Amino acid sequence: METEVCAGVIIYRRTRSGIKFLLLYHGGRYWNFPKGHATEGEKSFAAAIREVREETGLGQSDMRFLDWFRVQDRFVVVKNHKEVLKVVSYYLAETANPRVKISKEHQGYGWFLCRDALHFLIHQNLRTNLKRACDIIAKRYPENEDTQRTGKIAN
Repeated sequence: METEVCAGVIIYRRTRSGIKFLLLYHGGRYWNFPKGHATEGEKSFAAAIREVREETGLGQSDMRFLDWFRVQDRFVVVKNHKEVLKVVSYYLAETANPRVKISKEHQGYGWFLCRDALHFLIHQNLRTNLKRACDIIAKRYPENEDTQRTGKIAN
């Protein structure tokens, strides 16, 4: 079976109203993290950085990666009447830059609290990956734990 390798980044930033995650809008009900296909011989992490730059305008210097965080999705899709194994790796990075310049392949973007981002993601694997990221960030910034659940600033 042919394999298609993709990579992306779950990007978050700290705001006064809590930790917010970047989702890109593809149209219809489809929102996702910045991601895309690796080129021939390209490493997953390099592909993730390149795709983020192409899709959002955010460069590697705009992000601080949690170098030990990597989740991977594996699923089969049908392309041209053939089954293809799709392997998608996601990394986790913080940015302080709220400005995003989307590519022509997207119709919009948004920064969402975890609970709101979970609502917009229609695929269970994406929700699972975001929940993992939210749990890690809540441990890293415990002062924001209430904001993750309620959207209110903790006192």
